Amino acid sequence: MSSPTAAPAAPITTRPWLALGALCIGFFMILVDMTIVAVAQPAIQRELDTDVNGVIWVSSAYLLTYAVPMLLAGRLGDRFGPKNIYQLGLVVFTVASVLCGLAPSIEMLIIARGLQGVGAALITPQTMALITRMFPADKRGAAMGVWGTVAGVATLVGPLAGGILVDGLGWEWIFFVNVPVGVIGLGLAWKLVPTVPTSKRNFDLVGVGLSGLGLTCLVFAIQDGEKYDWAGWIWTLIAIGLLLMALFVYWQHKLVELRPGSQPLVPLNLFRDRNFSLASLGIATMGFATAGMMVPLMYFLQLVAGLSPTQSALVTIPMAVLTGVLAPIVGRQVDRIHPRYIIATAFLLNAIAIAWIAVLATPTTPIWQLLLPVGLMGIASSGIWAPLAATATRNLPMSSAGAGSGVYNTTRLIGSVLGSAAVGALIQTRLAAEIPQFDGISMDQMGGALPEQVLDEFATAMGQTLLLPAAALLVGVVAALFFARPRHMGAPLAPVSVPAVPVEATEVGSRERGVV
Repeated sequence: MSSPTAAPAAPITTRPWLALGALCIGFFMILVDMTIVAVAQPAIQRELDTDVNGVIWVSSAYLLTYAVPMLLAGRLGDRFGPKNIYQLGLVVFTVASVLCGLAPSIEMLIIARGLQGVGAALITPQTMALITRMFPADKRGAAMGVWGTVAGVATLVGPLAGGILVDGLGWEWIFFVNVPVGVIGLGLAWKLVPTVPTSKRNFDLVGVGLSGLGLTCLVFAIQDGEKYDWAGWIWTLIAIGLLLMALFVYWQHKLVELRPGSQPLVPLNLFRDRNFSLASLGIATMGFATAGMMVPLMYFLQLVAGLSPTQSALVTIPMAVLTGVLAPIVGRQVDRIHPRYIIATAFLLNAIAIAWIAVLATPTTPIWQLLLPVGLMGIASSGIWAPLAATATRNLPMSSAGAGSGVYNTTRLIGSVLGSAAVGALIQTRLAAEIPQFDGISMDQMGGALPEQVLDEFATAMGQTLLLPAAALLVGVVAALFFARPRHMGAPLAPVSVPAVPVEATEVGSRERGVV
């Protein structure tokens, strides 16, 4: 018997590409903000007088508050409309950006970054859910290719803008620059993004609490373990975090049974689709590697190679340009070619590129040599971001678009949170091992030029740290090798069983039926 979602649905907008362009504004702003902050970390550390752990928390707080509400945000989009939640997220993110720029201390900056993460969590699942609804399965790869191009442009603009702003105006302006982008994005979303049918959803607040507390315990313990010399209470915190996450999974399994009619935060039936499960694992490893590699890379370029923030940003240009150019081409190909060939190859190339940078991380390496693995990373990224997202969502029924994109993006962010925390801990561990004469590295040394006598040891510590994200990508290679042929290519896959939720007739107007 055919799946009830097999018949093509009526389009929800006659201008899907314009709507996609409007949605990409918010996605672009989030990615630019992440890459801008990576470039500015040494300057933030110096001017707010903090240590390595403090400046890494600027990223980790953002990623943590980005990841934890993501699942709930997907449900909010299903209930109140993805357009409305997307616009709310833009407002929260823009206001938080102003607060970040005005922060007088590292503690206030970390709090404001946490609020930014909440805004980003509201934005992200709505983007993927609307792409899933606006484009049919056989066109979704091309749409995701545009999404991948935006990611490539953002990785180009972010570091360059960050370097120029930090060098010229100060680190505060990496956040103030979000304000005009947020205002423009809000106006375009109101005008171009369609309003879609909504459905009744109950919100699993117990699940939100369990997952949030579990992730917070894990991230704090992993990232601050070295700071507290891996004391017994740190290991206890890790155990509590793992226990809470196990209870979260159990609760998701039992919720429908215990509370008939309730909707779990993570519909475990989604994972019956092999490609969704494997793509979620793959994007978690990509999130781990991407978040994990930027800190040691930027510290190496600025403190060992002696580059300014702008110059260190220029090193990333080959990656961004190649990703932006190749992403739409690869996106079209993934509509026709089995995804395992593209994605597994791309993961492997990315792992090789990061390991290559780790080997080249010495004080005597010419900068031009680093451009080669950076360019290889750009080629690899074009075969990961968009193809993986298209593969994850292609077989899902439309009724689970919000939940599916929320789960998928949450796994990416969980990977990013753990990657940031793990790499932060590893940096501190390797610095302590390579430079034992220092109790860590003092503020003046980390914020400016390193003493010549510790350049080799510092570079070695950064290179060793980069091997961790490279190793994580190998898990993505294995996951991609087991992808099944997508249903639109004719594979007889079983449909994903997700309980149907009636659409509220009172919330469906003429615009929701496709008239935009």
